[in-house]
Amino acid sequence: MPSRESPPDPADASDLPDVGLAAAQRGANLGRIAELAAGCRACDLWARATQTVFGQGPTPAPLMLVGEQPGDREDVMGDPFVGPAGQLLDRALAEAGIDRARVFVTNVVKHFKWRPTRGGKRRLHERPDRAEVRACHPWLEAELALVRPKALVCLGATAATALLGPSVRVSQTALTPIESRLAPLAMATLHPSAILRATGGEARARAFERLVADLRFVADRLGLGR
Repeated sequence: MPSRESPPDPADASDLPDVGLAAAQRGANLGRIAELAAGCRACDLWARATQTVFGQGPTPAPLMLVGEQPGDREDVMGDPFVGPAGQLLDRALAEAGIDRARVFVTNVVKHFKWRPTRGGKRRLHERPDRAEVRACHPWLEAELALVRPKALVCLGATAATALLGPSVRVSQTALTPIESRLAPLAMATLHPSAILRATGGEARARAFERLVADLRFVADRLGLGR
C-alpha cells in the first residue's frame, strides 16, 4: 500500500481543522488551507490514507458539489472525483450543460476510509462514522467560506446529513430545493458511486437520469447552461 503522509509541522495537528477555518475566515486562499489540511490528524483516518484529498475548483464558484469521501483512485492521485464515480459525474455535468471548470468539488471527509479485501490486493470503501465526519467538518466550513456558492448540491446521504440535516432523504429530494443557510439554493441528489452500484442496466439508467435532472435544474436556476 502507498505510504502515509509525513507528520505535520504544527505541534498539535488535531487542532488544524479549526485553524484552517479561522484562516479561511481571515482571507487565506485555497492553496494555504489545503496545505494546512495536508497535516490534519483530527481523526485516525490519515494513518491509513495516502494523503489528504482537499476540494478543487474556482473560489468563489457558483456551484459546489459535496460527496462523501475520496475513493481509492482519489487517494492515490490526491484529486477529488477522478475515479469511476468522478467520470460518471463528468458525464452527468456535461449532459446537464454544466462546465466542470466552473464547479467546486469536494467531500465531507478528506481521507479515504477503507478495508482490505482477502489477500490485501484491493481497498474497499467503508462509510465514515459520525465522529470522523464531525472531525472534518471545519475543513468543509473553510471551503464554504472560500467558495461562497450560489448553489450547494450534496451527493449522497452522508453529505446531505452532514450539511442539510438528518431528516433529509436523498430518495425523496428529486428536483427539490432545501432551505439552508449555506447557500441560496441547496439540494441533495444521488452520489455517482450509488449509481455505479445499482443492479441492472435499467435501474442504473434511471438513477443517472435523476442525477442529470437535478443538475440541470440547478443549471437552469443559476443560468449555467452552455
